[in-house]
Amino acid sequence: MLVYKRQHTGDVLVRVLATGTFDLLHPGHILYLSEASKMGDELYVIVARESMIRHKPKPIIPDEQRLKMVGSLEIVDKALLGSDTDIFDPIMEVQPDIIALGYDQGFDTEKLEKDLHERGFDCKVIRVGKSLKCSLCSSGKIIQKILDRYR
Repeated sequence: MLVYKRQHTGDVLVRVLATGTFDLLHPGHILYLSEASKMGDELYVIVARESMIRHKPKPIIPDEQRLKMVGSLEIVDKALLGSDTDIFDPIMEVQPDIIALGYDQGFDTEKLEKDLHERGFDCKVIRVGKSLKCSLCSSGKIIQKILDRYR
């Protein structure tokens, strides 16, 4: 049985899915997940496996530790590791009503929604806007600041 951290009030649960690497958690991640959680009743988060990350440097924090950190956040109802072969596998497991994308995630929302529908998923894809001004709301910027400081 899944215990929900947020109080559900409606007859139908709206399940929201957020995804990301979540290396070096920062305020931008919290904003993204907070905004995603407002879209429904349950927030599931897929934490990308290092083996599947090709669009940026590999994470510093290992998969299981990133999963544990994200799963410990109060706004997250359930966190799970992504697939190491097909990004759509965990989506099949979660069966979301909404997929919330971060403002900087490289997916084309219309193409992703079309790909999902072709695979039998009936869910909306919504991009969360960027509304936080923060000089260190990026794992890459945090890493760069550490490098600059200790060089």
